[in-house]
Amino acid sequence: MSGTVPHPPAVVIGWSELVDLPEWGVRRLRAKADTGARTSALHVENVEELPRGRVAFDIILDRRRRHRRIRVETRIRRRARVRSSTGHYTTRIFVSTWLRLGPVQREIEISLVDREGMLFRMLLGRSALAGAFVVDVARRRVLRDARPRRSRRRDSRAGRTHRS
Repeated sequence: MSGTVPHPPAVVIGWSELVDLPEWGVRRLRAKADTGARTSALHVENVEELPRGRVAFDIILDRRRRHRRIRVETRIRRRARVRSSTGHYTTRIFVSTWLRLGPVQREIEISLVDREGMLFRMLLGRSALAGAFVVDVARRRVLRDARPRRSRRRDSRAGRTHRS
């Protein structure tokens, strides 16, 4: 088979994992692998469209400690109509950033959405998972032991802005 490039073996992940979005300073964000969704989604608040195709928003890092948030400013990649799990269509803003999950780091596209009532701040869709991961639906946080623990220092993270 000439001309074929071997693929690295896929990393096994659970249906729930802790992910990093290093470009934005986000570490250990609870995410759910959603193989039924094509695109990934991130819970954000205070979305503000800016001039020159940019957007600013707050990432809420923890459901219970809402003061833990990071302000991000980045380029809008595209807008698209997305059908929610309830069957309703909405137009969403899509941005891109780097995802780190275990040993894999890759650029992914994320829709900005209000997931206030949901347990997970982020959904990882098929396009973010394809080719690099295999989801074991019977397990969760498979990669937790491979990830460095963050120290328990008091770091409010409030007021930090990340630009990309």
